[in-house]
Amino acid sequence: MGSVLLPTLTRKREVDTLIRDTLDKVLVLRFGRSDDPNCLHLDDILSKSSREISNFATVALVDIDAEEIQVYVNYFDITYLPSTVFFFNAHHMKMDSGTADHTKWIGSFHRKQDFIDVVEAIYRGAMKGKLIVSCPLPPERIPRFQLLFKDV
Repeated sequence: MGSVLLPTLTRKREVDTLIRDTLDKVLVLRFGRSDDPNCLHLDDILSKSSREISNFATVALVDIDAEEIQVYVNYFDITYLPSTVFFFNAHHMKMDSGTADHTKWIGSFHRKQDFIDVVEAIYRGAMKGKLIVSCPLPPERIPRFQLLFKDV
């Protein structure tokens, strides 16, 4: 379901193929549920931004309730929804946003321009060969969560 404009992935093979075949663009994968209010807010921002970032990014939604997707849910330790993961040329891109978890963006973005700024920062860093970039947003616009890591 999800957004009309953005593809929703429910199979591991679909996610694998998209990660492998998205070249020279940032791949944005939103993990969540199509009926969750926070996910719907983020989906609205993603779909409104998708045209503006289409030259350097591709966006897809991943349904975390799909059985085959549980491999990714466990791998990325997705416990809070929505969670957004970034890739560039099949490499997992990380972002230092001052939170404990650099592997994903947890929560929604406050506004469309925040999302565009983050994706652009990841793209610019990736083009320079970096695998981790600094978050361009001011601290007050970065969602904060108390993270509990499993088996730590």
